Amino acid sequence: MATTAQVSPRTAVLPLHAAWGAAAGVVGGIGMGIWMSVSRPMMDTAMITMVAGLLGSTNAVVGWLIHLAIAVSFGLAFGALLGNYAQKMLPSAVLGLGYGVVAWLIGAMWIMPANMGMPVFEWNDVTSSSFGAHLVFGLLLGLAFACIASMMGKRTGSA
Repeated sequence: MATTAQVSPRTAVLPLHAAWGAAAGVVGGIGMGIWMSVSRPMMDTAMITMVAGLLGSTNAVVGWLIHLAIAVSFGLAFGALLGNYAQKMLPSAVLGLGYGVVAWLIGAMWIMPANMGMPVFEWNDVTSSSFGAHLVFGLLLGLAFACIASMMGKRTGSA
């Protein structure tokens, strides 16, 4: 018995948008990682070493590797979920900023502190700086996604 699969233009584009999102996630992740690598007067250590703590380390390189893996994952999801709406610069920047806020709520306010035995959803110097870092991530993610979409559209003759 033979089966057939139907592929609509939307499902065909989804992997492409996810790939663009993953690449844009690297751009956003690098910008955010730079923010997180700078020690702030109100913190004992740079935030990137706190990320390393997710695997029981304090090594900044480990923190960067974990951080970039998370950034690529969030970027991939951004492309898959919002790629159809993030083709132009302004909408993509706005969507990216909103996505950064959501990523901050999920990652920095809930999952990371819960995994490290810290209070969740607590506003303090670390979470306020993290909020800024996630806005940087979201903005760069959105702008990079729109740039990639624009370049790829011109290259393939579409959009």
